[in-house]
Amino acid sequence: MAVLSDRLKAVAKMITPGIPVADIGCDHAYLPIRLIEEDISPRVIACDINSGPVRTAKENISDAELSSKIEVRQGDGLSVLSPGEVGCIVMAGMGGRLMIKILSEGTDVLESVSEIIMEPQSEVAELRHFLQDSGYRIISENMVCDNNKFYPLIKAVHGSMNWDKEVYFRYGKILLREENPVLHEFLLIEKEYCSDLLKELAQNEDVPHIFVRMEEVKTDLALNADALQLVSEPGLFEDTRILS
Repeated sequence: MAVLSDRLKAVAKMITPGIPVADIGCDHAYLPIRLIEEDISPRVIACDINSGPVRTAKENISDAELSSKIEVRQGDGLSVLSPGEVGCIVMAGMGGRLMIKILSEGTDVLESVSEIIMEPQSEVAELRHFLQDSGYRIISENMVCDNNKFYPLIKAVHGSMNWDKEVYFRYGKILLREENPVLHEFLLIEKEYCSDLLKELAQNEDVPHIFVRMEEVKTDLALNADALQLVSEPGLFEDTRILS
């Protein structure tokens, strides 16, 4: 059985069982292999833009004797897919802006997709803003800590949402509402880091670019404080979680 990291295990748990999946940026194809081995998906298309990962993915899939259920394709983003081929798109281990690019360029494929599972490693707030602005609704979120790094996970479907506070986009409204313990840990670490950074920057606050950076850190600390209040005080949300 394919050995998955904690973050990829969390990705697998977000996928609705029984539908074909496309793993965009499949790397070694450990996730596609696990999805078949555990009967989460009946068929997986493993995609990567680079020849090295494609070659390795094919070798691992062959070794697992799953070539009849996992197809490997090389290409950019969703360009290797045809509309209606899969019901779930998975993108893990890439930056939020790259995910935005892939989603923006693959609208014809996405029309027939029922869910998108994302594990962005940067620009997370920007990705959440894009989803809301582009007609997607976030229905589930998670955060895991793997090798001392924190990874947010997002599950989105076609629909509308109206998040109205920047703290929701920065940290995830569902994570905040559920008082996610890993998010709470992350917020405490972030608070300490930003506080220490602000003290260090203050020693040279007369330098123009340092002053600008200080204002950015102050904004980060303010959002962090709002988030800590939301995850620490039950009942601050009145709406009910939308279940997947």
